[in-house]
Amino acid sequence: MASTIATARPAREIARILAFGVPPARMDAPYPVRDDQPMSGKAELGDFLRAMRARLAPEDVGLPRSGTRRTPGLRRQEVAQLAAVSIDWYIRVEQGRAGTPSAAVLDAIADALRLSPTERAHLRVLAGSEQPLPQSPPSEPLPASLVYLLESMPLVPAYVIDFRFDVHARNEGAAALFGEDFGAGTQRNAAVVLFEVQEVKDAQLDWRRVARETVGNLRANQARHRDDEQLNALIARLRGNPDFALWWEDRTVEERAHGVKRLRIPDIGDLTMCYDYLAVGGRPDLRLVTVTPADAASEQGIRTLVARRTRKHVAGVPNIAA
Repeated sequence: MASTIATARPAREIARILAFGVPPARMDAPYPVRDDQPMSGKAELGDFLRAMRARLAPEDVGLPRSGTRRTPGLRRQEVAQLAAVSIDWYIRVEQGRAGTPSAAVLDAIADALRLSPTERAHLRVLAGSEQPLPQSPPSEPLPASLVYLLESMPLVPAYVIDFRFDVHARNEGAAALFGEDFGAGTQRNAAVVLFEVQEVKDAQLDWRRVARETVGNLRANQARHRDDEQLNALIARLRGNPDFALWWEDRTVEERAHGVKRLRIPDIGDLTMCYDYLAVGGRPDLRLVTVTPADAASEQGIRTLVARRTRKHVAGVPNIAA
């Protein structure tokens, strides 16, 4: 059987295998594997690949459309053809029965499916070719320099979140813009706030886009922190929301680093704000989120909000909520 498979392979696939340096004893395998990699996440890998090929039509990737298609998207054999891998092996991947592909094969599949850089990274995580990110102990305090930074820029709404979207700290500007309860109590998790606090949904003029990005970000984070019980519990809770559940099932992944959103604030008007997610040195589980005005009117709106809050807290209420 092995010799028959090898003989039937197209020349392009054999050339790819030879280029990967597979030992002669392994030439009966359709691609090089690393047997020391764990098999966790294979079901998620298959689901992701199916979702990614379902969004493409043959003409999107330069293939002719032939025959009647019962389901949308590319067929498995078309993906295998584009990636120059055997159809039998690709089927095993989607069924969760294959080993871990090499980086070169994963790149070939990513090219075939027209994956974005974020989706490529997600593919590697699901395939087991990247190690999980280290996590800091939950009780580890924020660096004093980071807290000082937050306190020293009250006119720039900013807060610190982890991969679960739990808010570890926020400054005066964030409290003025998002409300006094943001970052504490029932509003300690930014994803919960976005999906479950009606006032926040009403204020977010681009709610659907921002919320969908959040779903994609949580999916990417879950792949890196698969065994985190708190994250899994959060996702289970949010899946009770019909919008979250719909977007979760489409397997979209996002890595938010920068964007623009519009907010409607009572007695202030519409604000156009830029948001940036910044890495925290030495803490790969944390991100510093800054929200800056995109125009002069929005800057004046932030100044007005902060001034109002300051007048209400002249008694010395702390600016940082941890």
